[in-house]
Amino acid sequence: MKNILKIAVIVLILASCKNVEKKQLDESPVEDQQTLHDSNVDNGDSVNYQEIGMKYATSTQKQLGKNLIAAIQEKGTLGAVKFCNIQAYPITDSMATVHHAVIKRVSDKPRNPNNKANAKELEHIAYFKSSIAEGKEYSPIVEEEGDVVKFYAPLITNAMCLQCHGKPNNDIQPEVMTSLQQLYPNDLATGYSANEVRGIWSITFEK
Repeated sequence: MKNILKIAVIVLILASCKNVEKKQLDESPVEDQQTLHDSNVDNGDSVNYQEIGMKYATSTQKQLGKNLIAAIQEKGTLGAVKFCNIQAYPITDSMATVHHAVIKRVSDKPRNPNNKANAKELEHIAYFKSSIAEGKEYSPIVEEEGDVVKFYAPLITNAMCLQCHGKPNNDIQPEVMTSLQQLYPNDLATGYSANEVRGIWSITFEK
């Protein structure tokens, strides 16, 4: 079970880099939250919510990644910028509908200000960042709040991500930077290097 989850995390990390998607969810404080940083959450016949959350994240990322690669192959990096601006939201929302879940990708340095992480999400981003910086093992986070489950997993940059999220005029070509500035005047999502946490999956679903 633990190996399966580790493989799923690796697949998710290798694929994750594009603009943060958000489907609105009303947040309310809930006491007695249970946060699990250990991937071994399978207790006998109990439901493994971590596996469910990872399934939702990887299937959504697969759809986004497939369409993003097609856009890059057809129109280059500029095509990827336009894809994320126009098509990424509908794809994410459609996957949320399929899974009967709220699926978001949020960041402490959002490209779109609507994708800014809330206080709880910022805590989890900090956890993943510190774990990577210190070379520690980490796992997706699961929180159970009554009849609701919240799942969090990191979005980590790779070489492809840097075409739109790397260093301006170094990783990001001038024409791409111009397009980003036009579409996202308040863009904060640049300056990254490979293997850095750019944000997290934030997924909510019912038990």
